[in-house]
Amino acid sequence: MTSSFERVYGALIGQAVGDALGAPTEGLTREQIVERHGWVSGFVDDDPAGTDDTEYAVLTARLVLAHGTSLTLDQVGAAWTANLVNQVGGFHGGGFSEMTAINNLRAGLAPPVTGSDNHEMWSDGAAMRIAPVGILCAGDPAEAARLAAVDAQVSHAKDGVYCAQVVAAGVAAAMTADSWEHVVEAALAAAPAGSWSARTIGRAVDIGSSHRELAPALDELYERISIFHYPFADVGPEATALAMGVFAAARGEYVPAVLGGANIGRDADTIAAMAGAMAGALHGSEAVPERWRRRINVVRGHCIRSTAGTDLAELARDLHAALLTKAGAA
Repeated sequence: MTSSFERVYGALIGQAVGDALGAPTEGLTREQIVERHGWVSGFVDDDPAGTDDTEYAVLTARLVLAHGTSLTLDQVGAAWTANLVNQVGGFHGGGFSEMTAINNLRAGLAPPVTGSDNHEMWSDGAAMRIAPVGILCAGDPAEAARLAAVDAQVSHAKDGVYCAQVVAAGVAAAMTADSWEHVVEAALAAAPAGSWSARTIGRAVDIGSSHRELAPALDELYERISIFHYPFADVGPEATALAMGVFAAARGEYVPAVLGGANIGRDADTIAAMAGAMAGALHGSEAVPERWRRRINVVRGHCIRSTAGTDLAELARDLHAALLTKAGAA
């Protein structure tokens, strides 16, 4: 039986490994991935590492450890100011939505204006970092969705927030679920009915679950969900939909879920990270191959300097302790 700690660590390391697996194929087409790699079955770099996806997730984890479910917009803004606004030097690989929010904070704006006065308010930047919220709200997808909106509004609005709520709810459900279908159901329920996110994610889940083999599912998801007329691949409703479609096509199994994300291209690191967080929470850290865990467990801090050296297993122990304390107080 999978322990609660294994699920906590599974979500954290599952996201980070997915992020690192997908980083080299980010921005590539399905055709380019096949031409260059055939099928990505592991790390293609000699020195794999997570990207800003993992590092922003560490920042979110620290926020919920400090403030729990009482987290406020002001507290999120203060943490971003302390860790990001005052960072010396650039943000290697940082996303547009996050950089705009940081510049808004520098200009004296406060959340939620920092997220709504943002030309990429609908990007996947909030969804990519939100797994720790789902961990803390294990078994309570509705609470995870509520808390995700608090964190997300520092950098996002509308569908950018909705996608964060979907992933947080999916992780929260996966923390106690015994079936991938339950995870998908909870995630879909977190998107406002009729929203761009709900429509696209629902369509992707239908596509993914209709296939019995992963590669044909990726081909159809890529062609039918990708927004090819937009110059960037970080649109939240697209990336979150692809992650949910891949998760459904993999039937929630960890290795197929993250490899599906890495092989689909587009915003591959974020797609694999989101699918990996849900699959890791569902099956626990032992579902993540040890050779992958060992290489990715310590965060590099390439984008967010203050995250450098973070041991994800230790962070998981802290989150697990917070989860047990929260359950005991209930």
